[in-house]
Amino acid sequence: MEDSNQAGGFWLHDLKVETVLDGRTPVCRHIEGESFVVEGETLVFEPGTRLSMYALAALLPLLPVKQRLTDPEDWVSTDAEVACPDPHCGGRFRITRLKKRWFTNAATTGRPDARGTPYWQAEGK
Repeated sequence: MEDSNQAGGFWLHDLKVETVLDGRTPVCRHIEGESFVVEGETLVFEPGTRLSMYALAALLPLLPVKQRLTDPEDWVSTDAEVACPDPHCGGRFRITRLKKRWFTNAATTGRPDARGTPYWQAEGK
């Protein structure tokens, strides 16, 4: 695992969250292959992509955890699918770690005495 304590910053994985059915029958509106990406704190949807708010509510608590660097044997590193919260639905959501991004505390904190330029306003963003 990379050193996550480098001075002044931390790594987060971008994530891809994709709907998978694998032959299961969905009850809710889940379309195989629809996806969104997580970049820092931002959810990025392709035009026309839709996601149940109940499914999103089930996914949201896991996304910040999946972004963090974890031990390769930790379940967060190995388990990738989350079930739709409807117990009768066959929908699943596969969370895949993509590239890593470097963030600094000054670019992400809300503390007035420690703020810098927000990461999403930095040059080249």
